[in-house]
Amino acid sequence: MNMVRWILIGVLSVTTVAAGIWGYQERQEKNAILIQAENNYQKSFHNLTYHMDLLHDKIGTALAMDSKERLSPQMVEIWRLTSEALSDVGNLPLSLLPFNKTESFLADIGDFTYRTAVRDLEKDPLTAKETESLENLYDQAADIKNELRQVQHLALENNLRWMDVQLALATKDEQADNTIIDGFKTVEKKVEGFSEGNIQSSIIGMATKDHEFKNLPEKKISKQEAITKGQSIFKLEDGSQLNLSETGKGADIPLYSISYEKNDRHGYMDMTQNGGYPLNLLVDRPIAEKKLSLNQGMEKAQKYLQSFKFDDMSLFNSSEYEHIGVYSFLYQQGDVRVYPDAVEVKVALDNGEILGLTARNYFMNHVERDIPEPGITVQEAREKVNENVSIQEEYLSIIENELGEEVLTHEFIGTMGDDTYRIFINAMDGTEERVEKLGGKEINYEGLS
Repeated sequence: MNMVRWILIGVLSVTTVAAGIWGYQERQEKNAILIQAENNYQKSFHNLTYHMDLLHDKIGTALAMDSKERLSPQMVEIWRLTSEALSDVGNLPLSLLPFNKTESFLADIGDFTYRTAVRDLEKDPLTAKETESLENLYDQAADIKNELRQVQHLALENNLRWMDVQLALATKDEQADNTIIDGFKTVEKKVEGFSEGNIQSSIIGMATKDHEFKNLPEKKISKQEAITKGQSIFKLEDGSQLNLSETGKGADIPLYSISYEKNDRHGYMDMTQNGGYPLNLLVDRPIAEKKLSLNQGMEKAQKYLQSFKFDDMSLFNSSEYEHIGVYSFLYQQGDVRVYPDAVEVKVALDNGEILGLTARNYFMNHVERDIPEPGITVQEAREKVNENVSIQEEYLSIIENELGEEVLTHEFIGTMGDDTYRIFINAMDGTEERVEKLGGKEINYEGLS
């Protein structure tokens, strides 16, 4: 009996020691995972601060540049840095903290600088209004940079951990040290105070102010569904890790922000939680030697839009910069071109990969419209155009006027001397709504090779 008792004691001792070793190993593994996550958060935060510093400096350099030839590459570099900063934000545990206005601000900087860069700035330099916009962006980038530096200083001085931030956000712990959260809220509040009109898109009629999204289903997709869709959209068949966060309360639209970093590639996407549609997408990678024509790139862009069920979209503008094709499409209802429903696609001309999608305005604005019959004929509208302009093309179009209201117009493309203009005449009363100088970027796609 004693023998049995000692055997049982021995077995229990071994079991206890084994359980202790197993528990110790499990704790060690969990600690290793937590340390790795913390290191990743720290890296992303310090990268974000660094990229905002660089972004501010590069915008300042662009303002000081006198050479139009060197300005375009500078604008592309700013665009690249905004992609980096957006990727950094996507890697931070801010899913429960509304940070969409700051992300939108960064995306707007990238969009503005890219649109500017693809122009021939020798022939079509920055306008006074665009220069003013760039100056505003410079000041605003300084505000964000300074706020992030302050958060960085406090985090380092007080040895703050991002894992605590994640826990405080998840548990809504008001008593926790929320220094980092408060800092990011300050950044968001500052961005909210920036002028909404400091960035004007080169696509006329894109929404100048946010309103309720008109074209999204009600069904919300899960985080796992979003990851799966993200893998498919980014074409990451190898199962590369995606980082996902979601907007919190107060966001104008519920989004999943998805990002990844792999070797020399960075990807970032805003996906709607309802329906899982990509609103904005950016992929940054080195571009090799051009192998596709601008027309072949356009065909890739069209197929890409069709894969997302963008129906009745017509190409209206194209440009190319450093082996990247940029294509703008308009929704067409009957014979009327609808500018507020514009979509832009960027295609790498080395292999046809999709590098960018901007579809926010489409989902914000798109509905089937009750379009009235024009109040004046196209001939009557022609008479409102400067007689020195030689009209080459004419369309019926819907644009947004200065008040953000949709108006039906007669659109004319014409030349005067060596310059090309797009002119919009109100189709109801003959008012000249808008005139835009095109800078020679309108292209007849039938003849592209």
